[in-house]
Amino acid sequence: MAHAVPTRGTSTGARTGPGTGASGASGHTPPDVFGARTHLLAKWAMPLAIGLVYGYWAASIRRHGGPITGWNLLFGFMTVLAFAILWYVVRAVADRLPREGHAVLWGAFAGSALGFLYSGSGVAMFTCVLVSLLLAAAVAAGLYYHYATHQDAEEARTARTRNPVRTGTT
Repeated sequence: MAHAVPTRGTSTGARTGPGTGASGASGHTPPDVFGARTHLLAKWAMPLAIGLVYGYWAASIRRHGGPITGWNLLFGFMTVLAFAILWYVVRAVADRLPREGHAVLWGAFAGSALGFLYSGSGVAMFTCVLVSLLLAAAVAAGLYYHYATHQDAEEARTARTRNPVRTGTT
């Protein structure tokens, strides 16, 4: 006959502590490999790194295959600066919004970023606006789905830990 092995801290194997309900169906929480300092560094470095790629891309579109000039470099770095600042502002504002507003704001940011790049390539403005709106709608719908499913599951887990359902007799 097989017996369950008790977990640390209890003789019966019952899970206790603050992580009881937030750990998922299996009761196992994934380890946090990186520390708080690494997460903070990534939080501030990621928009800058993505902004550098975005700025390089915008500058290369603007020069249309011509030589790299000082004005082209200035345009690229100003684009990096604008992109990173807008990312930080959107992140700060979006954290204060409900999930619908959060998703729409990030969708608008993604659509605007694509529209800026696409408009520099010389396409018709109608095409640029249409493609930007399609991307904005796709990002907003995807993020709304993500936030709705994850927040609902998180709320259900929190409710279970506050009001545990007891089975059997006591």
